Amino acid sequence: MTFPLFTRRSLAALAAAVALGGLGAAHAQQRVIHIIVPFGTGAVQDTVARAFNNELGVALGGSAIVENRAGAGGTVGAAVAAKAPADGNTLVLAAASHNIAGFLYSKLPYDPLKDFVGVANVGNAGYVLAVASGMNVATTADFIKEVKANPGKYNYASAGNGSATHLAMASFLAKAGLQMTHIPTKSTGEAVNEVLAGRVQAVISSSIGVMGFQDDARVKLLASTGQARSPFLPKLPTVGESGLPGYAFDSWIGLLAPAGTPKAEVERINAAANKVLADPAIQERFKRLGVEPRSQSAEAFQKLLRADWDAMGVVVKASGRRSTDLLVVVRVGAPVRGACPGHRVLPSANVPRGCAPPP
Repeated sequence: MTFPLFTRRSLAALAAAVALGGLGAAHAQQRVIHIIVPFGTGAVQDTVARAFNNELGVALGGSAIVENRAGAGGTVGAAVAAKAPADGNTLVLAAASHNIAGFLYSKLPYDPLKDFVGVANVGNAGYVLAVASGMNVATTADFIKEVKANPGKYNYASAGNGSATHLAMASFLAKAGLQMTHIPTKSTGEAVNEVLAGRVQAVISSSIGVMGFQDDARVKLLASTGQARSPFLPKLPTVGESGLPGYAFDSWIGLLAPAGTPKAEVERINAAANKVLADPAIQERFKRLGVEPRSQSAEAFQKLLRADWDAMGVVVKASGRRSTDLLVVVRVGAPVRGACPGHRVLPSANVPRGCAPPP
């Protein structure tokens, strides 16, 4: 029996081919985690997601990419995540608005509590009451007095119907007995810009949305909305101490996965997220965004979600908002750019800024 003779050159070529084949297989098997952000660029969830997604991907042995699926107060993105395979490769970075939607909309294509499992609580976001300088008010008490004297005269902006910024202001107005017109936009950044431009008179924004405007003559930061003063804006009084006792609002921020995701996978992602959040560099990034980093077990986060579900039910009821019909049609993998309550959302639907009356 004879065997072919291999030259050094042919052996080298064979070795290179094997190596390249191995690299190709490894690349093909590299894990890609999709983090859905249910709001637009500049929203608090968007900035937080981009502050740690690269490190989370590495910790999980692959990459994590951020996908903005804005519309209908965060329900479009949540619907996409709910319909994704329960394999841990699709997550949604949610906040208080996730549970709010369950009480605000009567026909969601998913259940905010039952169709998701808590994976990792990553932070807590505070909010700030800010007004256009044209209102000429210096405190929360002044603001309440001015709006009460002119019912229906003033507008307020939010990141969209059903968003935390919407319900934070709606509950504020209900508690204070005020009337203002709601102007929904696509993101917190856009809502703040409306106030800066003077087209809208007020907004309750996430801290990151307004921290950079503390010395801007176009806007006045009146108060933070938490139970205690914000560590990022310590000189700013709370709403409770400056004009509306008993009012408080803030929000958790965390990763959720579709229900049915294996417990072992949930625990693996939780461990990776907690490891990333323990990095001082990541903690500093979060603090620059006005978000207090959090780290807890998946089980503890799930308990927090259930408690928050009950709390948001109280907030929605206190705000006077009623359940609204909302139909969100989502085809997994199709681009969904936006929506308003009462509108049917189809792939590639290009919904304009603000909300027109439902058809």
